[in-house]
Amino acid sequence: MCLAVPVQVVSIEGNEAEVDIGGVRRRISIMLTPEAKVGDYVLLHTGYAINVIDEAEAQETLKILEEIASLGDEAE
Repeated sequence: MCLAVPVQVVSIEGNEAEVDIGGVRRRISIMLTPEAKVGDYVLLHTGYAINVIDEAEAQETLKILEEIASLGDEAE
């Protein structure tokens, strides 16, 4: 199963962007999404932004992922 995670673009330099998710920052490739701009949310999969998404969709997906993670914490 593959998973793409919404992240927010913080800065762009050429074909790479610095993105943030929960305070963690990483450099990723935006070669597949050259239309991405600072402030946009993109779906991140294996180091590549594969799609630009709107903020509401990104926030809803992040909320669901947090809920799933908390279920694992409760089971321990």
